[in-house]
This record gives sequence, C-alpha cells and structure tokens, in this order.
Amino acid sequence: MKVRNIMSKEVTKLNPDDSIERAAQLMKQHNIGSIPVCDQEKVVGIVTDRDIATRSAAKGQNVKQQKVCDIMSQNPVVGNPEMDVHEVAKLMSEKQIRRVPIVENNIIVGVVALGDISVQPNLQDNAGEALKNISQSSATQM
Repeated sequence: MKVRNIMSKEVTKLNPDDSIERAAQLMKQHNIGSIPVCDQEKVVGIVTDRDIATRSAAKGQNVKQQKVCDIMSQNPVVGNPEMDVHEVAKLMSEKQIRRVPIVENNIIVGVVALGDISVQPNLQDNAGEALKNISQSSATQM
C-alpha cells in the first residue's frame, strides 16, 4: 500500500515567522501535536507540542513574540506519496518520530501519522513495532 492512500491531505501548516502562540492555537484547534513549517509550500521545519513546552514555555519565552523558526526542528524527515507504507513505518521507527510530512516536487501534499498506519488492519504490526521503538527510546531518556 502506498502512503498516498492513507496520508492526510488537508495539512495545517505554519510559516517560519508565525508566533509560538499561533502554533499552539492551531494545535488545539485541529487536535494535533505537530505542524510542518513551510516557506511557501516547501517544508523547512516541523514544530511539535514538545518543542513549545521545552524550547519556549519552560524557558519563560513570550509566546506572542517568539517565532516558530526559533524552536522548530529544521530539515525534518519527509516522505513521498509513492513510498510503501511499510517503508514509512520503518522510517518512523528508526528516526523515532510519529508524523512525517509528505512532499512531492518539493511541495507539501500531506502528512502521514503513526495513527494513520495503526488503523489499517494489515499494517498494525508495523505501527506497533514503530511505536515500541519510539517509546522505548523516550523511556530511556527520562
């Protein structure tokens, strides 16, 4: 199965100059934990709820003034719509990430999340293995 068959095609995205407050508001509005950061339609970073907590709020930053580009992870792992779903699950496991922006011709066209994989009956083992590897590394860092 190809990534294009399970990815979310409606992508919430941010500009590098958007405020942290805007990022948090969009996360709340769309009930998501990460948002790709794009310059035009090209993915230049990704910001997560954890980034907001550890790189901004915990440091006492002003979320109305601080910009997304100050806390985002640059050059995020991306996939393409023609990737096999097993391949993207393996990538998530290796890189310890739960969401992958999907890019075609340098333009963001979707996002695939671990949850998108886990709801596919024939892919649940891949999602479980990826989650195990992601969670195991997080637990050892605590």
